[in-house]
Amino acid sequence: MKHGASRELYEYWNRLRGAEKAPQRSAIEPSDLRRVLADTFILEVANRERFDVRLAGTRVWSIYCREIKGTNFLDLFEADDRSAMATLAAAVSEDGAAAVVTVNALTARSDNTACEILLLPLRHGAGAPFDRVLGSMAVLEKPYWLGSEPVTRQTITSLRLIWPDEAPTFMRRRTDLPPLTTSGNVTVFPTMVPRRRGHLYVVDGGKA
Repeated sequence: MKHGASRELYEYWNRLRGAEKAPQRSAIEPSDLRRVLADTFILEVANRERFDVRLAGTRVWSIYCREIKGTNFLDLFEADDRSAMATLAAAVSEDGAAAVVTVNALTARSDNTACEILLLPLRHGAGAPFDRVLGSMAVLEKPYWLGSEPVTRQTITSLRLIWPDEAPTFMRRRTDLPPLTTSGNVTVFPTMVPRRRGHLYVVDGGKA
């Protein structure tokens, strides 16, 4: 994970869940996340094609120059990238995986910036499935136009899944990691042999 907001949110979520696959939505305390709250959002899972934005922080709004509450998160992506995000989000909401995605966000004038998105499963009630998703979206390098020029489209440049019962790769030493490989415009993080799922590459986490 490249952005500090992603790492902080992941570590907080990981502490809350304990031995469970995911924590309860009610366990999230906004005051605990005050440093990264503006980068966070919560999605409500309706089905595999609808992940409605329930809450979104001000820095997330500034990327799109509008309030995105009530919109389908998948509608922020187009064509193949939308399909890829739907598959990734299903792995989060159905299997309890965590997902990290880097996107190239572009304006109507073709200005662009890289953003990192983190998706984490939540439970809304006792014994409920993962019907909420806690996430963050942070700009890796803030451009001068952010907040005045809305992002109108975004394309995936890298993605990976982290299984919560195993140590995520970002906790390993850099010297332990094998070199990155590239397939098309998607960077693969090979902790183990990746499995291809559609045009996604799913990489299992390894023991640290």
